[in-house]
Amino acid sequence: MSIKKHPVLIVLVILGIAFIILGTAMYFISGFFRSTPSGLGFSNKIGVIEIADQITDSNGILEQLIDFSKDRHIKAIILRIDSPGGSVGASQEIYREVTRVTKIKKVVVSMGDTAASGGYYIAAAGDKIVANPGTITGSIGVIMSFYRIDELSKKIGLALEVIKSGEFKDAGSSFRELTDRERELMNGVVLNIQEQFIKAVSEGRKLPVEKVREIADGRIFSGEMAKELGLVDELGNFQDAVNLAAELSGIKGEPALIYPDKNRLRLWDIIFRSAGEAALKALSDDIRPVIEYRWSGLSN
Repeated sequence: MSIKKHPVLIVLVILGIAFIILGTAMYFISGFFRSTPSGLGFSNKIGVIEIADQITDSNGILEQLIDFSKDRHIKAIILRIDSPGGSVGASQEIYREVTRVTKIKKVVVSMGDTAASGGYYIAAAGDKIVANPGTITGSIGVIMSFYRIDELSKKIGLALEVIKSGEFKDAGSSFRELTDRERELMNGVVLNIQEQFIKAVSEGRKLPVEKVREIADGRIFSGEMAKELGLVDELGNFQDAVNLAAELSGIKGEPALIYPDKNRLRLWDIIFRSAGEAALKALSDDIRPVIEYRWSGLSN
């Protein structure tokens, strides 16, 4: 097939190449201006990373933490958390990276409306935590959930045939009830991950393990209650967190707040992500068993 006989294809190829070149140029230009000193206060910068809504993926936050930790002009980092928590793995990955960053720069956590469960798990890794008196936080606990559709499948005549290599290979299947042995197994996993949560809070907040275990039953606290328990350092708003970060990092004068460039999207995400794939993933996420550090209150 000769490409000359297909002018539409030629146009698409040219546009594709132009898009790649333009996107690459914008990526590097935006990165250059973000990290280039501006004015006399080029060393008075504080990086702000927002962790909002349900935590389902850690990649973006990890990249932001690493970028800010390497930027010599950024003297401290604020984690602005407004999240009920989410994925265990993502929460643990972010926690681990925050502990690395604290060895290089001061990390101050600013809690918004909610910083519960996985949101608090991450917060515990920071050097200092600032919460509003009415912030909903705590919920130190683990939840495992999955849908049961066995009764529905019977009504519509849908059956699932399973051939498995071991007794527990399909434990948590939506097409049947858990056996007693499976329930015991799942409970053991939940309790093990719960102990990981307790240990992380104990180490991050420098609290005795037993003290953390006493309140690690999933209960929530207001910011004021959390401060009394040693889960929070100070009561205040975002500006108070900024002032604290500036003080801890030795910044004189008004600090410049630097936010990650949200326009720096991955090229592959732009080209290949489709609405159909997103819908399919959302459907599979709802059906499969999920274990989370997540507070399931209020709107949930």
